[in-house]
Amino acid sequence: MQRIYVTIHMTGTILAIILTAVVLIFGFWFIQYTGFRNEEKKRQWELKRESQKTISPIRLRAYERLALLLERTKPEHMILELQKAEPKALSTWSVGQVQQYLLQTIRAEFDHNQSQQVYVSDEVWDLIIGARDQLAAFVISIASQIPADANAQTYVTALLTAFSTNGTTPTDKALEELKNEAKSLM
Repeated sequence: MQRIYVTIHMTGTILAIILTAVVLIFGFWFIQYTGFRNEEKKRQWELKRESQKTISPIRLRAYERLALLLERTKPEHMILELQKAEPKALSTWSVGQVQQYLLQTIRAEFDHNQSQQVYVSDEVWDLIIGARDQLAAFVISIASQIPADANAQTYVTALLTAFSTNGTTPTDKALEELKNEAKSLM
């Protein structure tokens, strides 16, 4: 009986030692695992912070370029640029020539800045595309309302009047959202 008792007692002691060892090994492993995980998170955070130092200025320049795109494609700006480049354009060009100039300007400005889409949200980029498309449709629509024998000055006057009385334009809306998104970076 005493032998059974000693055997049971030894078995219990051995199990207690094994259980303690397992608990200690698991505890050690868990501490190491969480330590490695925390170090990895810290490294990723520092890497992200370092990349933000590089990316943020690039993104801000992209927002600036897209804001400039939207400003440059407003009809009043395009007409002023036309008058600078071709001072006699409004007196010598046809409605079709001015319309073509405006559409080419819109397309060129957009094409020149298209790569900036990678720095803005899809929503803002969609607003910019929508502004471009609606502005082009607006330029065409006003030209179609002008009599065939009208001069370029009549077209420009009608275009600028309609644009200025149009309320909030798609260009204004896109510019506002672009500014809001840029402010969220700071």
